[in-house]
Amino acid sequence: MKKFILALLITSLPVVILAQRTDFNGLEMNMGNLHRLSHAKSRSISPENFTGEKGKGGMATEGLGAYHARDLGQGWKISPKVDIEPGETFTMAEIEGPGAIQHIWVTPHPQSNWRFYILRFYWDGEEEPSVEVPLGDFFACGWNIFAQVSSLAICVNPQSGFNCYWTMPFRKSCKITLENLDFEKFRLYYQIDYTLTEVPEDAAYFHAQFRRTNPVPYKSVHTILDGVKGWGHFVGCYMCWGANENGWWGEGEIKFYIDGDKEFPTICGTGTEDYFCGSYGFRTRKENREYQYQTFTTPYAGMPQVIMPEGIWNTQLRFGLYRWHITDPVRFEKDLKITIQALGWRSGRRYMPLKDDLASVAYWYQTEPHTPFPELPDRDELEVIFFEDK
Repeated sequence: MKKFILALLITSLPVVILAQRTDFNGLEMNMGNLHRLSHAKSRSISPENFTGEKGKGGMATEGLGAYHARDLGQGWKISPKVDIEPGETFTMAEIEGPGAIQHIWVTPHPQSNWRFYILRFYWDGEEEPSVEVPLGDFFACGWNIFAQVSSLAICVNPQSGFNCYWTMPFRKSCKITLENLDFEKFRLYYQIDYTLTEVPEDAAYFHAQFRRTNPVPYKSVHTILDGVKGWGHFVGCYMCWGANENGWWGEGEIKFYIDGDKEFPTICGTGTEDYFCGSYGFRTRKENREYQYQTFTTPYAGMPQVIMPEGIWNTQLRFGLYRWHITDPVRFEKDLKITIQALGWRSGRRYMPLKDDLASVAYWYQTEPHTPFPELPDRDELEVIFFEDK
């Protein structure tokens, strides 16, 4: 009997050690490391658990679902959503670290104006946000109309299911707010999934910035990012491209000015469709041999949205494009500036600088502190007007 007990203890010993000792912090999750155990703590914030506290979800007795659950009582979807009044800034999450956000899901009403709701993220108690972007643009739907997006960083699912998978580490705290610039009350469903765990010393902070140039001045450029100071890497860009001329619009080059570059950049692209990983005008042929735009959405790049209006009130072609630098981040140690040209064709096979409507979101990681962002355009400058029932 004693030999049996001793053998049982010996065979169980590796399992006990494994359960107590692990160096894996539960970050950088992928298919290759899903088998690894960690002591990271899984938490989630939503209207059913505003604080994310352990064992405190689904306890509401009042909320926007209370009427529907009146025959069922506590625990039956009483607080699944919130209303944000006009002009109000709602705090979606306040988290004490260290830890990292690993997934965000929000679903605004399909008939609301997604440009009027401003997301802001603050890391470790900072006063200036590290993320300041309209809700739709942050989730690659800047034209205020649903577009299916199936990428590694952003997924958008019918009817307005916005999902973000950028990893966002923080050491002391995280605060996320949403400001309602609309004249109407805004109803929001949301869930923020995060983990409480140790954050490595070389983990940088997530940033995202919105800019719009409408129209691009003749022979000028749209600035995607400027004024970035510090050590980090650029990881992606989403663009709303509104064509204000007939014909092809995507000959313009993107330029990355890295660590002190002045007149000429270190990285210079060869064309807009090239940068967004397409070619020859994103075109395909119909059965009648005529060309048409071809939408596409892939893990790293896509053009999920091509808006070709019909009717007397709609004439402008509009495009939504994304490019994620997940396997090829653009690294900088001092500073970074990014611009893109709006360029088409004129007679005689000559390039024509365009005066298009360009809006962009730049996504990057860097050390803190960061330089303050340019002032966000006001409500009227942000607005996208498009006469179509959604």
